[in-house]
Amino acid sequence: MIEGKARFLSPLVLAYVGDAVHSLCVRCRLASSSNAKAGALHSTASKEVSAVNQSLIAERLSAFLNEEETDVYRRARNAKLTHYAKNAKETEYKRATGFEAVVGYLYLSGNRERLSALFDFLKDME
Repeated sequence: MIEGKARFLSPLVLAYVGDAVHSLCVRCRLASSSNAKAGALHSTASKEVSAVNQSLIAERLSAFLNEEETDVYRRARNAKLTHYAKNAKETEYKRATGFEAVVGYLYLSGNRERLSALFDFLKDME
């Protein structure tokens, strides 16, 4: 998909795609860096892609995002949600949705370099 089309997608659709992309990236990183069994990898991945953790990620990313990404984040964070995560506060879930939308936006717009830079930025902050 080209950048122009990704910009006009619903922020919640971007978050839907971003959730899958983030989950896949986390699973690939864990699988390539660990000899743990699948169940242990799943537990670790689940914690990393939880709304609570994604909310913390979103807070760290604020200085990293450019103007366009900040706009995508803000639109998704402020979107009207019909449900929230069981184990996260509403504000955490909204921030997590914003983070997922940015990931989805970068992926769908074909901006893999920026997406990779985003994940590298997060890795460096650990």
